[in-house]
Amino acid sequence: MTDSEIIRNERVETDLKRSDFYYDLPEELIAQTPSSERDGCRLMVLNRDTGATEHRIFRDIIEYLRPLDMLVVNSSKVIPARLLGKSEKTGGDIELLLLRMKESGEWETLVRPGKRAKIGASFSFGDCLKATVTDIVEGGNRIVKFDYDKSKHDSIYSVLDEIGNMPLPPYITKRLENKSDYQTVYAKEEGSAAAPTAGLHFTDALLEKIRNMGVGYGEVTLHVGLGTFRPVKVDKITDHEMHGEIFHISEDVAAEINRRRAAGGRIIAVGTTASRVLESVADESGAVHSASGETGIFIYPGYKFKAVDALITNFHLPESTLIMLVSALAGKDNVMKAYDEAVERRYRFFSFGDAMLIV
Repeated sequence: MTDSEIIRNERVETDLKRSDFYYDLPEELIAQTPSSERDGCRLMVLNRDTGATEHRIFRDIIEYLRPLDMLVVNSSKVIPARLLGKSEKTGGDIELLLLRMKESGEWETLVRPGKRAKIGASFSFGDCLKATVTDIVEGGNRIVKFDYDKSKHDSIYSVLDEIGNMPLPPYITKRLENKSDYQTVYAKEEGSAAAPTAGLHFTDALLEKIRNMGVGYGEVTLHVGLGTFRPVKVDKITDHEMHGEIFHISEDVAAEINRRRAAGGRIIAVGTTASRVLESVADESGAVHSASGETGIFIYPGYKFKAVDALITNFHLPESTLIMLVSALAGKDNVMKAYDEAVERRYRFFSFGDAMLIV
């Protein structure tokens, strides 16, 4: 599959508008720091058939799992993708957010302020990294080429580990004390510009308990990129275009998913990103297939899930593609009612917030 071949679902006719996914969220409920214990956050359990809710602690999730089930997680690793530097021409401040590496080795980036990032402009980041703008693509993103001392650094990732900052979403205003707080315990494949945050609640000990129950465990990869930062701006949701993101699912993981599902187990996606991978590679019968490529799948109410039976997720921004995906699985009315209940019960929202299990 080439970069130009992006998996997209067929659009479902719907009269739903962006405003149908709005809810009122007090600012103080936006979590600014992680839970003191990863698996000690609150957990709302939502029954997708009845709309009924239960209120638990995340580590209680084991009570809702069965031996034939399988957890599918996104093992993408967040890179310290936020760079603060200077324009080599003017000395003015510049900020780069790395989104994804292209086959050429260059990077697609968000740059602020954009007026300083014309083609040919160069920026320096400390004494070890230089970036030059080589192209401007649709939407205003910049393609940049990085130069660094390869005798001191074996890759751009080692440079980022030294000078980069974790790319926290704009609604988190407090400084992150520990980079690992914005990383899942199973993160492996470097490449994400934001964390697959549903997985932040798992600990190694909790995962071991789950495996010991006979529940399956499989890793897929989706490198979270621009789509996470792009709000829905159109009124008619079917007019929104998702940005493509790189993904991979191996033959072994696909085979185990199909085996467990055929035996009566449920496939439980950990996060919307894992869900998008599974639905991108599922055929009409629900069987999933190994693949590597790019997906721009957009899931909203009316979509019929083929591979995902249950979902572990966080509480998402109003009017976002993420709350639309959750509503497609559990029903919009059920989800919006559950969100209102979460606000009333003072749940913590967004990346560092509490969790939801949809069964």
